[in-house]
Amino acid sequence: MIDKQWASAAEAVADISDGSSLAVGGFGLSGNPTALIEALLAQGTSGLRIVSNNCGVDDWGLGILLAAGRIRRMTSSYVGENKEFERQFLSGELELELTPQGTLAEKLRAGGSGIAAFYTQTGVGTQVAEGGLPQRYHPDGTVAVGSPAKDVRAFGLGDDAREYVLEEAITTDFALVHALAGDRHGNLVFNKAARNFNPLAAMAGRICIAQVEHLVEPGDLDPDRIHLPGVFVHRVVEVGADAPKRIERRTVAAEGA
Repeated sequence: MIDKQWASAAEAVADISDGSSLAVGGFGLSGNPTALIEALLAQGTSGLRIVSNNCGVDDWGLGILLAAGRIRRMTSSYVGENKEFERQFLSGELELELTPQGTLAEKLRAGGSGIAAFYTQTGVGTQVAEGGLPQRYHPDGTVAVGSPAKDVRAFGLGDDAREYVLEEAITTDFALVHALAGDRHGNLVFNKAARNFNPLAAMAGRICIAQVEHLVEPGDLDPDRIHLPGVFVHRVVEVGADAPKRIERRTVAAEGA
């Protein structure tokens, strides 16, 4: 029997070396693999190239790696909640590849499915396709590295032909994800909004490390409830249901409303 359980988050991430590429699940602060991120911070790994929808906030999620200067490059679709991210990018300390959100999701899914690239209409007629989107700045504010131009082709017949831009799939050395439940074979179940980029990130990583709130025995999960099969998951760490979870923007109705 394949047993993918690891004793601790620290042991599970111990072989993530300097300069590794990681796909990390989460959307905003929902579904962040915080225990794995904290273990990675504690072991001192640096020069990381991370693919994730966003980079947490200044003191939470991937934001703690960013604040410690451990991230060299981010591939993201949204970076607006992290002031340190803004500072590092504009000062030339951090490289950034901005990617449309749906395109980022498909690049991860394609990478995990063995698809090398795909064409999409998203980004046609913009710097996403034409190139020149700033990826790194010089300290004086001038552009040091711009995005390359991408192949654009027309598909369709006659008047129905439309332009599409070629996007390459993403695969990474490792993936870090959070799930509600998992078994020792690596089958995972995600909870509501935490089923965001987590399955896609897991697929893209050559070695996927999953932290789960509840670890159960093989066969205990209803097969119809499994969101990600264990074939994509290589290590599972139980972190418990009491791990702290934060709300990015708390919105409540006024009293009496």
